[in-house]
Amino acid sequence: MPFFWKPYTSDVTQMIQELKAKKPTLEAEQRAGRGLLWDKNLDRRQQAEFQAAKVPQQPYVYQNKA
Repeated sequence: MPFFWKPYTSDVTQMIQELKAKKPTLEAEQRAGRGLLWDKNLDRRQQAEFQAAKVPQQPYVYQNKA
């Protein structure tokens, strides 16, 4: 391996590394945002009730009566 060889980093990787260097709190902010939208505790009993209350779909959606 020549002494001037550098490992390749894509433009996107370089941009993300620069962004993280400029704003070190970025990952913590992303995790907090994810916690607001996605990381939720589900009530299993309520989920079971939702599943039990589902009405089966008709074989042909646009037909009035099955």
